[in-house]
Amino acid sequence: MEQLLLLSVAFIVILLGAELFTNGIEWVGHHLDLAEGAVGSVLAAVGTALPETMIPLVAILLGSHAVEASDTADGIGVGAILGAPFMLSTLAMFVTGVAVVIRGRGRPQGDAMPVNTGVLGKDVAWFMSAYAIAVGAAFLPSDADLLRIGVALVLLGIYAFYVKGHLSAENVGGGQDLRPLRLHRLDRAHHRASPERPRLRVVWVQVLLALGFIIGGAVVFVAAVESLATGLGIEPLILALVIAPIATELPEKFNSVIWVRAGKDTLAMGNITGAMVFQSCIPTVIGLVFAASAWRIDTSSPESMLAFASAGIAFLSTLAIFLPMLRGGRLLGRGLLVGGGFYVAYLVLVIVVSAGGV
Repeated sequence: MEQLLLLSVAFIVILLGAELFTNGIEWVGHHLDLAEGAVGSVLAAVGTALPETMIPLVAILLGSHAVEASDTADGIGVGAILGAPFMLSTLAMFVTGVAVVIRGRGRPQGDAMPVNTGVLGKDVAWFMSAYAIAVGAAFLPSDADLLRIGVALVLLGIYAFYVKGHLSAENVGGGQDLRPLRLHRLDRAHHRASPERPRLRVVWVQVLLALGFIIGGAVVFVAAVESLATGLGIEPLILALVIAPIATELPEKFNSVIWVRAGKDTLAMGNITGAMVFQSCIPTVIGLVFAASAWRIDTSSPESMLAFASAGIAFLSTLAIFLPMLRGGRLLGRGLLVGGGFYVAYLVLVIVVSAGGV
């Protein structure tokens, strides 16, 4: 009962944080004259990716120094790293698709999303390339430490170029239809003088406060989920791959639903695809460098095969959702629902493997 209460409180805190964050980060982009793609795919994506990034950081870098416990911590960390892109490309897409389909009933264009397909197409290309390199490194020999470091540097370089491309993009029609800053009354004197444009320092206060809510709520949510999973006897790897990412991906899901409701579909989708690029580049570097023994495909280990199978599902789901967009030049909300099918398929695989059926 106590854990369910904690889950409810954490859920509300994350929701509040997501509302403050989406509002604040739009104002940051407006002040800095950034394009929508940069706001959604870089600023929002990095901010909301922090909760799920904390799990592998804590598990791998702060895990026990005992050999057996350290191996378990590395396995959990790698499972969390692989679980994030999987959740984003399946469940997060599905949740966003449901929001679009529901909202589409009241829109002239139905569930056709008014997104910048060029921005999303580039995000998907960056993700597919970076994640293929990161997963490919799992086939390297156990003693190829220099090669792993080289791959890690390549991934960091890819993300740097990705961010540079978004930040240098021209802002075409951005900053329209901005809702008033939620915490604008913190700067009362300036608000009375210029209520239509809050100062950047107040905007940053709201963004940082929102991130505090999001991260704090996610930490409590994950701890409660872990406690429930432990009580039910769920394996640590399953927890890291499937259960914990559901909780830590809540900010992206909530942000995207909020932006869909506001009719800002490019921000909604960019928040997810940008997070996918971030997760394919930054956390994977942690796994490659600091958990090399776990970042390796072991064909004799069902757990290892199951963990890296999630990467295959992520690739397939991404292709199934975005190939029709690239061919037809538009993205439909119903097309995002495909992600739910891939999520269920992986859950079935997890259940079969856990039951010893493979």
